[in-house]
Amino acid sequence: MLHVRSIWNGAISFGLVSIPIKLVNATESHSISFRQIHTEDGGRIRYRKFCELEDREVTQGEIGKGYEDADGSIIPITDEDLSSLPIPTAKTIEIVAFVPADRIDPLQMDAAYYLQASGAPAAKPYTLLREALKRSNKVAIAKFALRGRERLGMLRVVGDAIAMHGLLWPDEVRAPEGVAPDADVTVRDKELDLADALMDTLGEVDLEDLHDEYREAVEEVIAAKAAGEALPQAPEPAAGGKVLDLMAALENSVRAARESRGEEAGEHAEVKSLPQRKTARAAPKQTGGKKSASTAKKTAAKKTTASAKKSTAKSGQGTKKTASKSTAKKTPAKKTASRKRSA
Repeated sequence: MLHVRSIWNGAISFGLVSIPIKLVNATESHSISFRQIHTEDGGRIRYRKFCELEDREVTQGEIGKGYEDADGSIIPITDEDLSSLPIPTAKTIEIVAFVPADRIDPLQMDAAYYLQASGAPAAKPYTLLREALKRSNKVAIAKFALRGRERLGMLRVVGDAIAMHGLLWPDEVRAPEGVAPDADVTVRDKELDLADALMDTLGEVDLEDLHDEYREAVEEVIAAKAAGEALPQAPEPAAGGKVLDLMAALENSVRAARESRGEEAGEHAEVKSLPQRKTARAAPKQTGGKKSASTAKKTAAKKTTASAKKSTAKSGQGTKKTASKSTAKKTPAKKTASRKRSA
């Protein structure tokens, strides 16, 4: 960690305990950057900074900061002005509370940093805070100032280090108004079962196995152009089409996911209900029409006369007809679903 350049030096304020630390970036970007060029001759396009009063180019050392007032006048602000702000967080990460991690909305998450203990005297209080966070299963909420503004932070333990995630202020997170569909949509249990099956089939993933395929493809294009070779061909786009049948799309998705995992291609994408849903749906499926008729016949055979058997048989036929009607009601739905899938 020592080879990483710190971007801020200060201290963690933990009650009356002060922990000298250095703030270092916890992440790095691997994206490919491009330069702007003149397309006719490949010359670099550069931006030059001019003073509009003197109409001349100025160096970086001549550039400072200024605030534009409502009337258009500029008020110069120096680094010394900002370093002497009358707030306790100017050079301090001030812990204000400890809360469960699930209290933090991921939408508030911003940049991530590591807090590095600065010098031998910081080792003991740093370790104390780290172990206290571990034992409490909580995260620390702190305020700190960085790059000209006060910010919120969340401190948590990562390995043997303390990391801090910058947090947006609550009023910086927009409410999701107008994002959800306006239409009143009903989702059937069968559709949820297929969605659950698709989630289970896709399974989990080790994030270490994921990589930036777009960056790799761009690198291939750059290498091919540098060598004067033909550019790699883009794969044919998947055949698109408007999804008219959600159930068919879900079933096909489950089937495709199973095939990609090496399961049998011909296996049906039929799904059992989730355990908590089985109880709720089991009752309607157990139509007792045929069982009742069968039981009635057996009882009648043992305990009644031949005339009673005829009477029971008639009752049994009535029950069968009722069951047939019930089955008939369900049959068109199955045929419709079959037609949708075949379509």
